[in-house]
Amino acid sequence: MEKQRIRVLMVRLGMDAHWRGSMVVARALRDAGMEVIYGGNQMPANIVRTALQEGVDVIGLSSLSGNHMILAPEVVKLLKKEKAEDIKVVFGGTVPPGDVEKLKKAGIAEVFGPGSSLKTIISRVESLKTVRAA
Repeated sequence: MEKQRIRVLMVRLGMDAHWRGSMVVARALRDAGMEVIYGGNQMPANIVRTALQEGVDVIGLSSLSGNHMILAPEVVKLLKKEKAEDIKVVFGGTVPPGDVEKLKKAGIAEVFGPGSSLKTIISRVESLKTVRAA
């Protein structure tokens, strides 16, 4: 029986123009055997809609523009509204240390700051894999 590949939706949160980090992580996840859907810049409602349409296991949010405390928790809130809490959300970007725990309390499964190794990101995303209901 073939192992089911992890499906990840990778997006830049809001109108963030910093694309390089999200592309590097998307390629690393792909090279690790995951199926990556790259969504570019998206707002929370579109992120959740795309995640549901694509049947993803994990949503990877990226932002360096300081919108993380408003938009990232909104993604989690909308997933709950859609009864899709089994889709895990991770966040990568520059986050003040005091915001990391706040994001986790808001439902973000993991926060990756500058200098996070690709190996760590891959390992953590793999550990978040959930079996999605068909």
